[in-house]
Amino acid sequence: MKIGGLQKTTLIDYPGKIAATVFLSGCNFFCPWCYSSELVLPDKIKKQPKISEKEFFDFLKERRSLLDGVVVCGGEPTMQKDLPEFIKKIKKLGFLVKLDTNGSNPEMLKDLIDKKLIDYVAMDIKCSPEKHSEIFGTKVKLSDIEKSAKILKERKVDFEFRTTAVPGINAKDDFIKIAKWIGGPNIKYYLQNFRPEKTIDPKFEKIRPYPDEWLLDVKKQISPFFKTCKIR
Repeated sequence: MKIGGLQKTTLIDYPGKIAATVFLSGCNFFCPWCYSSELVLPDKIKKQPKISEKEFFDFLKERRSLLDGVVVCGGEPTMQKDLPEFIKKIKKLGFLVKLDTNGSNPEMLKDLIDKKLIDYVAMDIKCSPEKHSEIFGTKVKLSDIEKSAKILKERKVDFEFRTTAVPGINAKDDFIKIAKWIGGPNIKYYLQNFRPEKTIDPKFEKIRPYPDEWLLDVKKQISPFFKTCKIR
């Protein structure tokens, strides 16, 4: 398992839980506004200090009485074929597991849910469906994103959808399209503001995030499409 980082304690990444976050290297999206280039770009991944599985699991054994769960994120965790076995080891230690994913591997997602290896899923909705090919080209299949969303909506595991509000990528009408696309009476949806920090495309570091008033207006417009709609 290619472990590119470890946050030993987080109170915000796993709703209602005290958790650790493990960052797995490698991603298939290459979002230009991403601020985790060390987990995405091959050249930077090579230079990023690695954490061995032994070191990671020794840490978890020491924190059994202090942590409720583990957040598995990336990069994109479902790119790694050993992910089910890796999570199985975490579960054997008694931890809850939250998966952060871009939804590009519905087969892996379904397998993890069916085997009861994950307890919570946060799936990123990067943009409106109309913009997927424009931003990601043919490398990202919109049909896979839709399959993953459908799998989650079967409600065999607790989950949320979330979108980062990136100026130039997601305008107000895009959020309306997203809400109509993945919304539902039992769906939790979160808006996250863009952070112009060490982005994969340096041009995005010069972009100013949307003001709070803009996000509040979007939230007001799309809230009717969801059970829960909040800004993080």
